[in-house]
Amino acid sequence: MIRVLLADDHKLVREGLKQILAAAPDMEVAGEAANGDEALALAKANDYDLALLDMSMPGLAGIDLIKRLKIEKPALRLLVLSMHGEQQYAARALKAGAAGYLTKDSAAEQLLRAIRKVAAGGVHISDVAAASLVEGGGAPHAALSDREFEVLRMLAGGHGPTEIAERLRLSVKTVSTHKARILQKLGLGSTAELVRYALENGLLDG
Repeated sequence: MIRVLLADDHKLVREGLKQILAAAPDMEVAGEAANGDEALALAKANDYDLALLDMSMPGLAGIDLIKRLKIEKPALRLLVLSMHGEQQYAARALKAGAAGYLTKDSAAEQLLRAIRKVAAGGVHISDVAAASLVEGGGAPHAALSDREFEVLRMLAGGHGPTEIAERLRLSVKTVSTHKARILQKLGLGSTAELVRYALENGLLDG
């Protein structure tokens, strides 16, 4: 039996995923978290075979959550289920320690196959994501650190420095420093240019 820890901040999504997993005779949802901090606490306190993670949740989330889970529970297999396009996050998620990446528009059968494959020690990645791993290395934003990439996406999404600082648990000064480095690395001169770059490169939610 594959014991799954389910982490998503949307209750409707969690309920839908639980129904899908309940129909599989070899899986059970053994834990449920509405944010990254809950997921980390549950993972530390219990033994699961696999964690099914949303990338965007309140508090600890995304690449940071993946890295923390791998530190606390190295044997725990991580499968990302995200609304973010694979070209945005797949490479970074896998590099951080995830063993698979699926978008939320994937079919139920594809999700169950991915869970079985990852739980068995394999890696699940779609052809689109595999191509982005190869091709994405040449994009200017590939040179950004994981933290800078998060700040870039949030700035482009219309979030101000104070809100970003609160969500990523940083100081406003640190966010401003990240912003300056992002603009420098991408050769951009303003937030407006940064937004345009993010749109042109498919880095916003969609």
